[in-house]
Amino acid sequence: MSEPEEDRNPVAGHVRPEGVSDATVEALGALSEALETVERARGHLYAFHQLTGGADLALDKAVEQLRAAGHAPQAELVEREIVGRNVIPGCWTFQIVEAYDTTYYRPFTGVETQVRGELAAGRSHLFEAEMKEARRTRGHPDHTARP
Repeated sequence: MSEPEEDRNPVAGHVRPEGVSDATVEALGALSEALETVERARGHLYAFHQLTGGADLALDKAVEQLRAAGHAPQAELVEREIVGRNVIPGCWTFQIVEAYDTTYYRPFTGVETQVRGELAAGRSHLFEAEMKEARRTRGHPDHTARP
């Protein structure tokens, strides 16, 4: 099978700049993998934030139902001790997310961007792009170099 000319090579943004070594591409791949893990961790942190907030809002119904069932002291206990409670001293989950973003996430993404800029002309996923080129079946319609 013959590939059309435009499908033979990846787009320029996924081609290793001249002079970039295999070791550099591997190191950038490891840095990218670490960033992907941080992205997943951040997603879990947002899930924690949303789940905890949802649980807190669901307590309103539980308090209402406890009162309606004649259990005012228990409803008041839940309302006083749990509804709106900090999840760690002084903080709701949104504050944890904000602190993570400010203290860790943004500096991490900034450094990753800087390193890619300095070592690979800002190109991302070079390791994966080269793996794709090595593994794809040339001429196969579902293995093209470009979208």
